[in-house]
Amino acid sequence: MFNEWFGFLFIIVNFTIFLAMYRLFGRMGLFVWVGVATILANLQVVKTIEVFGLTATLGNTMYGTAFLATDLLNERYGKEDAKKAVWLGFFTLVMMTVIMQMVLLFEPSPSDMAQESLGQLFGLLPRIAAGSLAAYLVSQFADVYIFSYLKKKFPKDSQFWIRNNGSTMISQLLDTLVFTSIAFLGAFPTGIWFQIFLSTYALKWIVALIDTPFGYIAKRFPK
Repeated sequence: MFNEWFGFLFIIVNFTIFLAMYRLFGRMGLFVWVGVATILANLQVVKTIEVFGLTATLGNTMYGTAFLATDLLNERYGKEDAKKAVWLGFFTLVMMTVIMQMVLLFEPSPSDMAQESLGQLFGLLPRIAAGSLAAYLVSQFADVYIFSYLKKKFPKDSQFWIRNNGSTMISQLLDTLVFTSIAFLGAFPTGIWFQIFLSTYALKWIVALIDTPFGYIAKRFPK
């Protein structure tokens, strides 16, 4: 049960740091968070774990914080700022992919100890990045537009949970389907891929539920 209870602690720590970032740096902190979260999520996703008897990838929590960041930007500053944050995250992922592939091409010195580890970590990046870039654009823009639509239908402050959870859960389903299909379909047996798809979306769904109280706390911070 270590992964289960430690995973819950991991979620709390992630969102607590997220709140601190927003409280200290305001809207700029949210923009920075989206860029950092996009990079960290795509590094963590190469690690698979067993949780509740299912095979899942890491990165779901950090990716979930990026959705909360764009939802908060949409909620407090408008749709255009949310879209700008989406493009910021997209560019940081492209930048990391290009630069780290070039880093791997340098010939290491005889005393180098990092090349093999970097190769294992970033060698998988092109396919993962392709899946992530496609999934990121589809899901994040879907999230922005669905949130804006729900904001018109459910405009009350007390209905933020509907806007947040509704937009995130739908967009995360699109994200999981696109990403796991491009990144893992064919690399794993179909049964394992389907298990990763289900468990990954289930974890994202749980994260989306847990992030709602943090969203309400963030809404109380001064702009």
